[in-house]
Amino acid sequence: MQGQDIEIGELRRLICYRLRELAPKIMPGRPERAWMDATDERFAYRCLPLTIANSFGWELLLPAGVTAEWNGGSGLDDITVEVDDEAWSAGKLAVSHFGHGVLTFQTGYLFRTDPSVGLLVRGVPNWPRDGIAPLEGLVETDWLPFSFTMNWQFTRPGRVTFAKDEPYCFISPVGYRALGTLVPEIADIADAPEERRHFETWSRERLDFNERLKREEPDAVRQGWQKWYIRGQSPSGAPVSPLHISKLRLADPRSDDD
Repeated sequence: MQGQDIEIGELRRLICYRLRELAPKIMPGRPERAWMDATDERFAYRCLPLTIANSFGWELLLPAGVTAEWNGGSGLDDITVEVDDEAWSAGKLAVSHFGHGVLTFQTGYLFRTDPSVGLLVRGVPNWPRDGIAPLEGLVETDWLPFSFTMNWQFTRPGRVTFAKDEPYCFISPVGYRALGTLVPEIADIADAPEERRHFETWSRERLDFNERLKREEPDAVRQGWQKWYIRGQSPSGAPVSPLHISKLRLADPRSDDD
């Protein structure tokens, strides 16, 4: 964009243009998952990368329930689709468009991002579903003049149901052009003594704690688990990283109606 002081890949805007009056609701990704709630003492939430990934984008919510069934064939007619709201029937929400067991959902928006920023479009992170899997795509929403769809592929013949208000698509802005200039480097940790010292301290402390926990030593049992990552700490005593986050809360979309 000439005449504008915008860095390549900088995240400044995500505009969601409604294509019609009715459009699916968009909301920030939520860290909670039912299966994580069901783990013993909710221990799954101790994995900070997992909960951050759950919140790393925005969810599109289904405005109506959708039931689809695939008979295993490759034709368009081999998937039947039922939508429980007439306002969203006739292909406005879900349809068999590609065949080969692929169920296609409409997003209802034209998205626009900053130069060199695209949208990673996928299923909701860490939300497993039996019988059907989300397909992912990287969309160049910094220039694309048309919309895209969210697609799910059956993993076997059968019937699946998506409930009303359930997230069916997850969007995350990414600097795709900047990623293309990144060159990974393979190095020996022996050549980085400071990094090696931090790692070896962590490894030694981790093994010692697990052994004490196995022996049911009171201090280890009372602690339950080591919270270095959650707190942004290093067992070597390095200062807490100023870049550390323990929660990611994204903004609700605003509209002209607000």
